[in-house]
Amino acid sequence: MGAGTEPDGSSRSDEEWERFLRESVAGAADAPKEPSARAREVARRLREQPGRGPEGWRSYTPARPKRRRGWYVAGLLASLVLLVVALAPGRTVDLFAGADSPPLAAETARPTRVPPAEAAQRPTADEPFRGSPAASWASGSAGITVPKAGAVGWMSEAEVERALARSRDFLVASSLDRGVLRGEHPEKAIALINPRQQDVQDLLKTAFRAPSEKNDPLLLFSRFQPSRTQLVGDVVKTRGRLTYREGERGALQVTADVTFVYPMTRADAGGGDGEIVRTIVRRELVLSWDDPDKVITEPGTFSIVSYKYDMTNGGCGAPTGYLTPPFGTDRRADGAGAEVDPYDRSAPVGRGDSSGDECERATRS
Repeated sequence: MGAGTEPDGSSRSDEEWERFLRESVAGAADAPKEPSARAREVARRLREQPGRGPEGWRSYTPARPKRRRGWYVAGLLASLVLLVVALAPGRTVDLFAGADSPPLAAETARPTRVPPAEAAQRPTADEPFRGSPAASWASGSAGITVPKAGAVGWMSEAEVERALARSRDFLVASSLDRGVLRGEHPEKAIALINPRQQDVQDLLKTAFRAPSEKNDPLLLFSRFQPSRTQLVGDVVKTRGRLTYREGERGALQVTADVTFVYPMTRADAGGGDGEIVRTIVRRELVLSWDDPDKVITEPGTFSIVSYKYDMTNGGCGAPTGYLTPPFGTDRRADGAGAEVDPYDRSAPVGRGDSSGDECERATRS
């Protein structure tokens, strides 16, 4: 018989021979009782070298299962986290909060409760908001929520949208602009105020030249004296919102309620290692975008209906036109008035157009 011929005269292909011989070695039930001499020889060689078939035949090597290293690493990290929390629960904020905590959702309505207490941690030059609710607040104008616009009074939807954007621009120019924070004249902010509103124009004429209780630039602007203090880093944390409705004579009335958190240190602090004090100012402004057919105004400007603010760690005593954070022993003497939580936005703004002599003390800063 030929090498590929069966006893009955039929022939097999190479593939069939390969399958047949491997089944023979494995002791398959349907293997022939008496294989040919060639089959016996190949079977012997396969038994002696089980990992290799006859030369020229295709061989198969089972693939090794891949190790799931990702799951192993994840499990190891999870175990380490649990160990750290068990041994030092008070330090988990340090490990996972980092310089910036996950941001809160935008504020769209007045909160119903006070922000939860934070772990007691001192602010640092790299993390000036550490240990305060402001660590999870947005930065700059991003923390001021602007609602979706709709037509109101004499304004179309597009005009309301533009007025809301300019209202936020005023907050940025008056309380976030770096030059204004360094004590410079707030020209961009003033340009948005109706120049025909006489009472406000009188305030602006005297406030920067001769600050007083009645005419204090701090009623509308956040300013620090650069010879005394400097901002830590480039970020001011904010949280608040704009709302709007129809006001008198069909005007668009916009209300801004925003809290600003300024991390400050002494101007002569070297290398960012000095004491850090957070000055917190919450402002409520009501602005009227008047119909020029009914009120004397300039295009693109608003009139100020009212202004209120609460301030902590901003200094006490006679008005100087600047926020003056207390450092060192001055902190204990600063603030003789009622204690307030400066991060509590669930209550209305307490200080009115005339701020009075009383300084509020922060329960946390």
